[in-house]
Amino acid sequence: MAEDLRKPLRFISHSSLTHRLVLSTLTGRAVHISQIRSNSPTHTGLAPHEISFLRLLEAVTNGSHIEISYTGTALLYKPGLITGSSPGSGASLGVTRHEPPAGCERGISYFLLPLCLLAPFSKAPFDILFTGPGVITSATSCGDMSADSVRNAVLPIYAQFGIFDNLELQIDRRSNPGPDGKGGAGEVLLRFGHQVRLPKTIHLLNPGRVKKIRGIAYCTGVSASNNARMIEAARGILNPMTADTYIFSAVSSAPFLPSSDKAKSAPKKKIGLGFGLSLVAESSTGCLYSADEISPTEGGEIPEEVGKKCAYQLLETVAQGGVISLATAPTVLTLMSMGSEDVGRLQLGRDVLGSEEIVGLARDLSAFGISGWGMRDASSGYEDEVVVSIVGRGVGNVGRKIA
Repeated sequence: MAEDLRKPLRFISHSSLTHRLVLSTLTGRAVHISQIRSNSPTHTGLAPHEISFLRLLEAVTNGSHIEISYTGTALLYKPGLITGSSPGSGASLGVTRHEPPAGCERGISYFLLPLCLLAPFSKAPFDILFTGPGVITSATSCGDMSADSVRNAVLPIYAQFGIFDNLELQIDRRSNPGPDGKGGAGEVLLRFGHQVRLPKTIHLLNPGRVKKIRGIAYCTGVSASNNARMIEAARGILNPMTADTYIFSAVSSAPFLPSSDKAKSAPKKKIGLGFGLSLVAESSTGCLYSADEISPTEGGEIPEEVGKKCAYQLLETVAQGGVISLATAPTVLTLMSMGSEDVGRLQLGRDVLGSEEIVGLARDLSAFGISGWGMRDASSGYEDEVVVSIVGRGVGNVGRKIA
């Protein structure tokens, strides 16, 4: 049995790569991932943003061992102890600096969500500054949520698990995706200073009714009137649902980058121009639902369309039912699985539970030794929802226990 635990778990394909690495780090099980884009004729192996995440994972852990094959299609990861931004781990003045690659196509939430799962189990607080030409703070066409949605819809969920102190996400410089959806030159600071021995067991069974909606309309390097047009279009749809609807406006100038075109006289160029909208609905029981929409990088879409799309997307998310949305479900389910050895219950919509992402997460958790999920129909009045029962594994914070 002990010999089997030393053998790495084997997975294939690049899907759910970051979450598998997070589960490997939390449980201490090595993983071997193969066939990473092995059939792609142009982009074989690990993508630049995936290699960047591996470097970030190495920076916040001590003793991790990473092996990548020559073609980049196979990865072996042996996890170490989660140390955070502790002295001697590469942090400068208590802050770990990370620069995603300039051609990064993923939003900053691609890095933030996995880090927030690791931070409660760290030996020291997380203080990580994301900067450089590859930081995109808005939502992306790849399905990443914006940094605003992470701050307003994901971080508050940690309070349900008893993790609420010194959680902060600062957006120091905004940026939309650059040309071809690559790069942005934004700047974000994540502070996660609440470490616990074990997350609390939760029982979330009452979605309640939506009582208020908050949002942020942002534009970077374009006219501020785009924000007003998005807000007016979104409020036209949301106001009949609830009167307590407030959408704030954030206007910022476009960041500059050194120009690579020597033929042009300008030494710098603007990047990350565009606009977008982030909406968060809160129910009477504290449940949060989020939606994001941005302008396409090639242009051609008016702000009114962006506002309407985001409003309808939020309504669709609420209509799916459950106490959490699909965007936050992996975070909540993982924390429940890593908590104390007790049964926690969570009410999910059938569409959320049956999605490809959640089904894949359940299989990955089972591979890492987490108990299977129990399911039953929700109480009357919630016919399209399911109650999921999860027994925690009691992983705990090893670094905190040693300290």
